[in-house]
Amino acid sequence: MSRTGKFVLALAAASIATAAVVGPELANADDRVKRSEVRELREAGKILPMEDILSRVRTAQPGQVVEIELEREDGRLVYEVKLIDDADAIHKLELDAASGEVLKRSRK
Repeated sequence: MSRTGKFVLALAAASIATAAVVGPELANADDRVKRSEVRELREAGKILPMEDILSRVRTAQPGQVVEIELEREDGRLVYEVKLIDDADAIHKLELDAASGEVLKRSRK
């Protein structure tokens, strides 16, 4: 597994209590949220705690979380979450980072 792959899996596992951000190599420069911004965004109440996001994700789509990214999309902060269900299908949910609202969902 690549270093980046290990980092993303480690983030998914460690993100229960903290906000997660994917390394710069995985997001477009315009879309990524800098690691230094995450704490500020959380403390200012601009993004929900990861516990809240994971709870909402599990309610919307049962499965094992395998990847979480915090990105900017059209000026909005969005958590992109990928899960694997019991049938090995991959689900991708995009949630508004401020409200937790599910904005998009897809299945592969």
